[in-house]
Amino acid sequence: MLHPYVGKCLLQNILDEKRMSLNDLADKTGISKHQLSAYKNQKKLMSLPTSRLIASKLDCHIDDLYKWNI
Repeated sequence: MLHPYVGKCLLQNILDEKRMSLNDLADKTGISKHQLSAYKNQKKLMSLPTSRLIASKLDCHIDDLYKWNI
């Protein structure tokens, strides 16, 4: 567990909804596919600025990126 309040990363779910690939998101954000994959696979947590950038490019809210255990 990376953080007690942060549950499953929902990045892949959102990408599927938007019919986007990790490569598409990497192109839109400038974040490497490797880094995005680490977020998606729960290896790393997104920082607040990174979450904001990804949410803006996916046209979703920051809270949508993770399942929250609050």
